[in-house]
Amino acid sequence: MVKHKDVNKINKTLRLSNFQQNSQQKNKAERAPMNYTVHQIAEITNAQIIGDKNLIIKNIAFDSRIIYSTKNAAFIAINTQKNSGEKFIESAIDRGITIIISEHHYPQFENITWIIVEDSVEFLQKLAKYHFENSSIKSIGITGSNGKTILKEWLYQCLWNEFPTVKSPKSFNSQIGLPLSLLQINNSHQLGIFEVGISKPNEMKNLENIFHPQIGLLTHIGTAHAANFESEEELIDEKIKLFKDSEVIIYNGDNALVSNKINKLYSSKKLISYGFKKENQVFIKNNISKDENIVVEYFGEVISFPAHQRDEATLTNALALITVLKELGIENQKIIEKINALKAVEMRLEAIEGSKNNIIINDSFNLDLDSLKTALQFLKEYNKSKKSLVLTDIVGVNSNSQELYEEVSELVNEQKFDSVFLIGDEISKFSDLFKSKTFTFINTQELVESKHLTEIENQIILLKGARKFEIEKLKDLLELRKHDTVLEINLNAILHNINYHKSLLKPSTKMMAMVKANAYGLGSYEISEFLQHHHIDYLGVAFVDEGVELRKKGITIPIVVMNPEQHSYDTVIQYNLEPEIYSFRVLELFYEAVQKSGYDKKYPIHIKLETGMHRLGFKDAELDQLSETLNNINVQVQSIFSHLSSSDVPTEKEFTLNQLKTFDKNSSYLIEKLNYTPIRHILNSSGITSYTHHQYDMVRIGIGMLGESPSSEIQKQLQSVVSFKTVISQISLVENGESVGYSRKYKTDHTTKIATVPVGYADGIPRLIGNQIGNFAVHKTLAPIVGNICMDMMMLNVDHIPNVKEGDTVTIFNAKPSLKEFAAYCKTITYEVLTSISPRVKRIYIKD
Repeated sequence: MVKHKDVNKINKTLRLSNFQQNSQQKNKAERAPMNYTVHQIAEITNAQIIGDKNLIIKNIAFDSRIIYSTKNAAFIAINTQKNSGEKFIESAIDRGITIIISEHHYPQFENITWIIVEDSVEFLQKLAKYHFENSSIKSIGITGSNGKTILKEWLYQCLWNEFPTVKSPKSFNSQIGLPLSLLQINNSHQLGIFEVGISKPNEMKNLENIFHPQIGLLTHIGTAHAANFESEEELIDEKIKLFKDSEVIIYNGDNALVSNKINKLYSSKKLISYGFKKENQVFIKNNISKDENIVVEYFGEVISFPAHQRDEATLTNALALITVLKELGIENQKIIEKINALKAVEMRLEAIEGSKNNIIINDSFNLDLDSLKTALQFLKEYNKSKKSLVLTDIVGVNSNSQELYEEVSELVNEQKFDSVFLIGDEISKFSDLFKSKTFTFINTQELVESKHLTEIENQIILLKGARKFEIEKLKDLLELRKHDTVLEINLNAILHNINYHKSLLKPSTKMMAMVKANAYGLGSYEISEFLQHHHIDYLGVAFVDEGVELRKKGITIPIVVMNPEQHSYDTVIQYNLEPEIYSFRVLELFYEAVQKSGYDKKYPIHIKLETGMHRLGFKDAELDQLSETLNNINVQVQSIFSHLSSSDVPTEKEFTLNQLKTFDKNSSYLIEKLNYTPIRHILNSSGITSYTHHQYDMVRIGIGMLGESPSSEIQKQLQSVVSFKTVISQISLVENGESVGYSRKYKTDHTTKIATVPVGYADGIPRLIGNQIGNFAVHKTLAPIVGNICMDMMMLNVDHIPNVKEGDTVTIFNAKPSLKEFAAYCKTITYEVLTSISPRVKRIYIKD
């Protein structure tokens, strides 16, 4: 254990004092992170070359959908247990890539240079290991369950202007993400801050072999990925393998198990613990609940600073931050200044419906090269053929301006924007570098007054700027709906939930996503486009109109119509939709429509079997006639399916198993009669998690995609997708005995602080949760609804909430109260809550 006197003799190399000596290098632009010839890469990784060995590679893309630059870029086809990146080689080549890294050679693609490898992931790791070990960088490695990304971003904010620093982009910390992060290192960097994440046993050994940080930082150990480990002890053992070759280990000592393990295994290293307990070397001395400065003791030294957010997670992260900064030799006064200057870590992009059929991508939270690349990648997820960009000066980057904006313009020019609007003195000097129609403005207000933006129609408009330019004002100008009440939908959380359900399935099992009822109220087009981008196999809608709307907006993947109405059959055929067929009447009428349409191929249909729900479907006794009919008409049965009525009810397991047995028997019989094998599917979201062995060829995901499960254990693995929010319009002091709202249903028993919020039953809030049945959250504290709910407003009792003010955010549901808790107030289910939210509520699509 390190004593205070040892801290005063910090190792010179760890204090990185040499960082502050080379100002020339510090001002160098951070150009291409890697710079190898094809030949050099092949030698490093023992790969085979087919083609031009002298080509330069400065960037490796791993996702063909989001290639934002093809200059000196290679595409790596990553093969995993779940997927093969080689399926997307053609897509990468279509986008302009001429160098492919792959486990197999495809000679049909001409004029391509191939780097043929044995294992794509191992190749990436081997190249990253070489790149890291041949750099002279000092490194910080961050692992743990929670807080990795926030601490990485905070450390970067505090250190970028002390030392030329590189960090993991976004949350790149996995077997693939970490190598890609390490390949960002270039010769000008002197400090690297990298996240390292694992989700299963035996994963850290690979990552530690690639990356061995000099300073290891262990954040909070929590429940993330805990289900994949037999115990918390096994999880901790796996995490701390990263520190095998670290010189310093900084860890949260409040966890006794963590403290014991690190001290036992790494007693010869320099160990520093932080936390709330006073046994730690770094801890908070005073009462955090009082409205005063936070006082931190660091080996006897005192550091005092103001803190607006005083929750345990934020303060624990602040202790870790202080400890690392002290270890790097930063003086106390400078640490305080840096903490005071910390910005909230906003890591999200917002997609909002704009006026004139535009889509607004708002990324006005931060601006550097990494976040610009991320935003340009996000654009690839939309089908709009025309697009415009608003871009401001890049502030706070230690780079030569000419070189910086040359790189920025290269990235932008490859996107072929229709118009580019540059804001700021610095970037405007380089307007000639941008090939699109380019306009320059000194500030955001000047752009607003020009009215250029309000003339744009049918485009996607990316707003990308540093905070000081306040370009979020442009979002307010361009958005279609101005209502303060919003429904935020986190697209990354949807993808996480889909991938969690996929992890329970065989790699070959397909997945249909249900986007009926406007994707459960979240926006069918926006959700469908995101799912199409991420290669969902099928979409399911309830009615033909829903499918038609998706087709008109550019959704091309198969769409199944679960309830095709008789008058809509011509439209089904016109828009290449695939109907559910559940009776002989429907089959006969639909086939008549096919014949009249002149369709000359076998039309795809989906056969519904009745297995016990008694809603729709063919019964046992009808199968012989059904098979005979199907064999004599010009249709192709794409799938045979049924629906479980009670897969979410544990007490109905026997009934569900009987349904599954009936489906297996009847679908097998029908397939035998058809002489070909359609896809079979019966599992819904709860079926996927409870009856996985009956997955057949495809499953259907609905509410599980949105982060909801009847199982508390499964719920822990899912992420919340939807956040329903509004703001406080007015706060009033209502005197003792006065009434609030219609019909005087609530009367105060003392002078009470009442907040009015602009949301009511016309927005989807049922009247039955008024009068202190429902609660909304203000400052993370529940506030009861008082009085009757009005059409457009309601009132909350906020008497018990300190520092509440007009304009504060009110959470209707997200984490507190949760969607389930809100549904319980309403005496209904989550489906009904979501589908009841009014169209006038603005939907905002978030990508973290």
